Amino acid sequence: MKKLLSKLCVSWVLLVVAILKVTSLQAAEIKVAVAANFYKPVLALVDHYQKETGHHVQVSAGSTGKLYAQIKNGAPFEVFLAADQQRPSLLVEEGLAEPSSQFTYALGTLVLWSNNPELVDGKGEILKEELTHIAICNPKTAPYGAAAVSAMKNLSVYNKLEPKFVEGQSVGQTYQQISSGAVDLGFVALSQVLVDKQLNGGSLWLVPNELYSPIKQDAVLLKQGSNNAAAKQFLAYLQTEQSKQLIKDFGYDVK
Repeated sequence: MKKLLSKLCVSWVLLVVAILKVTSLQAAEIKVAVAANFYKPVLALVDHYQKETGHHVQVSAGSTGKLYAQIKNGAPFEVFLAADQQRPSLLVEEGLAEPSSQFTYALGTLVLWSNNPELVDGKGEILKEELTHIAICNPKTAPYGAAAVSAMKNLSVYNKLEPKFVEGQSVGQTYQQISSGAVDLGFVALSQVLVDKQLNGGSLWLVPNELYSPIKQDAVLLKQGSNNAAAKQFLAYLQTEQSKQLIKDFGYDVK
């Protein structure tokens, strides 16, 4: 009887080892390039995805324009989560992304934010005052920067404020400039200043949607990921109701 139990134990251990080996072989890595505004949400999405699938997702964040340039220059990304529709569409046109894979995963919201809880008023009237500096991300490479420029022009304050710009290369860098106190206020994404759906300190003005073009953030499967089933699965995961709810919780709208 003891010998039988011993054999069964050995067999069970070998079975578990075999299962672990198979799981290890099936686990894949996905290289994702993500716009800086969506960095926190994608980390939360990746955490859920990895737990459910066993795959590993490597995330690189930056401005949409710079990531686009890196992809054109051969960076080994497989999935691109941009902050606009333009760059994913260009990559499709240039043969660097799969045409049928492109979709809008989030609609962004622009805010004027300060780390000072008493600085920014609820109507954005502070933009008409004499400011020393105002932070903005590069409008040529970062869609949130382009949206900020559009909003200021529509408010007829752009010419007055342009000499005061402190420009970040991405909306992530702009957020750091404001949160550190290096700049008193500036334009960032709503998702960057929320924690558990609440403002994480400071003061903000939700910039009205009519002051800038909708920030439609598109995802696309890059040609380098066309043979990676896990990359395709990750894009499908972003379109599940579970993922859409999480994206909403971070301050975005979804289609």
